[in-house]
Parts: sequence; C-alpha cells; structure tokens
Amino acid sequence: FILGTKSFLDSHEDVKVGSLSGADTRKILLIVFVMTLHSFSEGVGIGVSFGGEHGNELGVFISASLAVHNIPEGLAVAIVLLPRKVSKATAAIWCVVTSLPQPLMAVPAFIFVHSFLPLLPVGLGFAGGAMMWVAFMELLLEAYEDTDMVTTGVASTLALGVMLAVQRTIEDNH
Repeated sequence: FILGTKSFLDSHEDVKVGSLSGADTRKILLIVFVMTLHSFSEGVGIGVSFGGEHGNELGVFISASLAVHNIPEGLAVAIVLLPRKVSKATAAIWCVVTSLPQPLMAVPAFIFVHSFLPLLPVGLGFAGGAMMWVAFMELLLEAYEDTDMVTTGVASTLALGVMLAVQRTIEDNH
C-alpha cells in the first residue's frame, strides 16, 4: 500500500502544495497521508477497548497510551515539515490533523464494537507496519543524511530506551 502510494506520488512530479513542489511535496504528502491513515486503526482500537466488561479501565489505559504515542507521531510530521520552511503554526495544524481520525473512528467503533472487533488485528497490523515504514524508510534515512551514522544510531538507541522505560513504567503502574 505504502509503496503504491509512493509510486503514485513519484509519477506526479508536478505536485505542488503552497510554496512547496517536487520531491519535498511528495515526501510531505506521503508522510502526512500514512500518518493520517494509520490513525484510523488506532481510533478503532480506542473505541473497541472501551467495550466489554472491563472496558472503562482498558479504554482509559489505551487512550492514554495512544495520547502519549501521538507525541512522537506529531514530531515525525513536524520533522518533515519544518525544515522545508513550513510555518510552525501550519506544521502544528498538520500534526493535529493527522490524528483526527482517532476520535472520529473511536465513537462508531465503540457503538458497533462487535462489528469492528474482527477488523482490529488487521487495522492495528496496518498501523504498525505503516509506522515501521515511516520510521525506517523516511525518518532514519533523513536523520542519517542530515547527520551521520553514529549520531543517528545513538539518538535512535536513546529514544528506544526512553520509550521502553516509559512503557515499563506504565505497565508496572497499571
């Protein structure tokens, strides 16, 4: 799916958004599109998590986890936009827009929890795959191009360590 989208965007070299054009615009559109699409399945995950016997506790936990998770997602969008001279306000708006599908999908997923439940593994698998692609094929490559292998490796390893520590803290307190 992502490769198809990338191929489609690459075949339209004349894409222009605001003052951006060419490869910059295609890269921005790809990241924003992938992040937005990925948020749909997260919204379904939130809505479904509120269903069932322990829905309130699990729903609040999943919602809080995804709220924290949205911070690096927004950062990923901002990292692509800001170096290309997109204003901070516009970048902030796009960071929010990419997560809007979460509440939009959470409500119908909660209402129709039994219908959405079978789709949850597929949606979450898609969301995870999309995030892995963005992280490895876009963000890490761009970090390496802008710095060097050691800086990229150290920063990535530290970020992973912090996220694992946050995850363990959340699990221990739940």
